[in-house]
Amino acid sequence: MNPGLYAIIDVDSLLRASRPALGFARRVLDAGPIAALQLRAKSLGARDLLGLAAALRPLCAAAGVPFFLNDRPDVAWLAAADGVHLGQDDLPIAAARRVAPGLQVGVSSHTPAEFAAALETDADYVAVGPVFATATKSDAAPVVGLRTLRSLCAAAGGSRAVVAIGGITLANAPEIRAAGARAGAVIGALLVDDADVTATARALHRALS
Repeated sequence: MNPGLYAIIDVDSLLRASRPALGFARRVLDAGPIAALQLRAKSLGARDLLGLAAALRPLCAAAGVPFFLNDRPDVAWLAAADGVHLGQDDLPIAAARRVAPGLQVGVSSHTPAEFAAALETDADYVAVGPVFATATKSDAAPVVGLRTLRSLCAAAGGSRAVVAIGGITLANAPEIRAAGARAGAVIGALLVDDADVTATARALHRALS
């Protein structure tokens, strides 16, 4: 994974604001070749999720941005995504690779123990968070903080890309990069007015790079 912004298109957050996910994603992708883009749609059924993922895939390919799908390796494979992101309660990585051969697999971690366990797998990257307090997830795990992020990045030793997530803004993005994270995953800080989305994504990518 290249350094920079790992943009998460959170459909539920966008629906609450009556904002179409596809148009929002286009504005993010107009920022240029960011590190990655993930589609996160907890409330969509499989058919609608596949339709949206299939529409996003060529947009990401044209922008030169790796496309990940949250939670669903089966839908990610059907949509020809580049990868799938798994939470602690999702399929084990080995099972996901059987369901979706050839896809990259990232995994979330919220504690040093979960991070260490993830390093024992063949995950392509490990996400750590929330680094800062976040209002995007109502069930967010306790904040890990910059000191823990720095320690975990050092423990990875460059053997695996580390993606920081949780409460990342333009103001604190340089601290994420300084701590050693390869990329920063962002939801809330991208939810600005439509006219400002592209510029915000571009600024976040520069700060996280």
